[in-house]
Amino acid sequence: MPDFHLIATFVIIAATIVAYASERWPMETVSLVSLAAVLILFGAVPFTGPDGTSLEPERLLSGFSNPALVTVIALLIVGQGLFATDAMEAPARKLGRMGGASTFRPILFILVGAAIFSAFLNNTPVVVIFIPILVVISAQRSISPSQVFIPLSFITILGGMTTLIGSSTNLLVAGVVRDYGYEIGFFDITGMGVILALVGGVYVLAVLPRLLPERKAELSAGAKSGAQFIGEITLTRGHPFVGISAKAGMFPGLGDLTLRMLQRRDVPVLPPFEDLTLSIGDTLVVTGTRKAFSKALARGRTGLEADDGPVEETQHEHPPGPDYHLAEAVISPGSRYAGRTIQLSGLRPQFGISVLGVQRKSRMARVALSDIRLEPGDTLLIGGPVEAIQQLRGNHDLLLLEYSAEAVPQSRKARIAVAIFAAIVLLSAFSVVPIVVAAICGAVLMLLTGCLSILQAGRAFDRQIFLLVGSSVALATALESTGGAALIASSSLSLMEGAPPGVILSGLFLVMAALTNVLSNNATAVLFTPIALGIAKGMGAPPEPFIAAVIFASNASFATPIGYQTNLLVMGPGHYRFSDFLRAGTPLVIIIWLTFSLLAPWYYGL
Repeated sequence: MPDFHLIATFVIIAATIVAYASERWPMETVSLVSLAAVLILFGAVPFTGPDGTSLEPERLLSGFSNPALVTVIALLIVGQGLFATDAMEAPARKLGRMGGASTFRPILFILVGAAIFSAFLNNTPVVVIFIPILVVISAQRSISPSQVFIPLSFITILGGMTTLIGSSTNLLVAGVVRDYGYEIGFFDITGMGVILALVGGVYVLAVLPRLLPERKAELSAGAKSGAQFIGEITLTRGHPFVGISAKAGMFPGLGDLTLRMLQRRDVPVLPPFEDLTLSIGDTLVVTGTRKAFSKALARGRTGLEADDGPVEETQHEHPPGPDYHLAEAVISPGSRYAGRTIQLSGLRPQFGISVLGVQRKSRMARVALSDIRLEPGDTLLIGGPVEAIQQLRGNHDLLLLEYSAEAVPQSRKARIAVAIFAAIVLLSAFSVVPIVVAAICGAVLMLLTGCLSILQAGRAFDRQIFLLVGSSVALATALESTGGAALIASSSLSLMEGAPPGVILSGLFLVMAALTNVLSNNATAVLFTPIALGIAKGMGAPPEPFIAAVIFASNASFATPIGYQTNLLVMGPGHYRFSDFLRAGTPLVIIIWLTFSLLAPWYYGL
């Protein structure tokens, strides 16, 4: 019953599209239900195609082993390794310092930098790394956050159009067309992609900020300055702080940490510090934000534990590994730890954690951290393996702040992470090995070199992409096997019968650009790739321009916040409404469509 299977497949696809667009159910649920529906359809009522081959469940489930999907997941892990080592922080902050006293010039440099990064890195982590930088800069320059975050999302999407690995959509399309005997090289889409990115970039950088509303958002005290913790560092042999000398009464070599008191042979030394050089055995009482303490640990500036007793001069300390996390916990009213010093609290032997700092609303005297008696309401900055920190959940004496646990960046391994990423790009660009092989090997190397832990790698796994791709490939396979793709292709041709190939290409682009803003861009790409190939084959036209149309149109997800994940990421920090994306993104969709429609026939020789 081929007609029955054809009609049923169209019904399942239509219902899936409506369910995705309505957002009444989680994307994972819709993906699983649509997958189950198509499996039941072809499992309960066997289907045999015109060529005599049956559509088995193994073919419907092949999407979960799709090389493109494996590549996407592996690259997400590689990207997680880059951020776990703060490899992207230095270049990003250099961009922020450029521009001098100009108000918008630093923002401009950051957006251009984000576009370049997104060409070689998944868009989502690029946006994640640049959001906090833009928060700080917009606050410093008195710029409304609503004027910078939508441009950040849009510019990364445009940058992701320029290379094969710039977006997961590109990789998914490459994986689908490979099944039809076509290969997309690393830079095959770069020419037209750069043209579209430049044209769209002019709109994003020059016009878009004027269209966005100016909403002033008050930053929290923590976002403005950061809560200050008081901590203690004991200098051991090989410690980076050993040998730092005072200048103008301060120690600028301590970075973001401020020295409040120095203990040398149990003799306290208070500021200003004159003619002093830090040496082995010195105990430093410092203040700084959580980020400052995290940086100190990440760069090998250990000795932050106050409950270890005396430190021998011969002792060497090593930076914590990727499993070491920082978290915050509050001393509860009636806590048995209240009134105790940190040294006598027993937190380390009981839980395997170290107290790195204390934050108290009232002023604390300049004393060693080990001498501070804990009070109810004190916030402790604690460090230790993630398993040890998780043991605090449910503890009524020490209240762990949920979602406060964060891995200490492996900054000393940033060069290793960059080298691994560069190797992936180069090996893929020059076709030394398939990109799926390079990506998997890169992900494994990130783990073996300690750039990130198994737990961090697991967090990089995106179940939405996994289930969405798996179910979309199943729907696309059913559509192709039942002749649905051929039917849509022939119907499209009949509607534009007699029209030049360029007109047909433009019409296909417009349809996909509209749908990608209400569906997932990945789903749009996977579902329409066989249709585009069918249209090209039916016209006797080369497939390259139609494949490019699928890639670029599926990435043109600017008009709604649900169109792309980066849009959702910036919605909160920018305090946006749904209408803001419609007003800002719809013109960009039209610009990209018109630019492609005018230039693609000439560029691809149609």
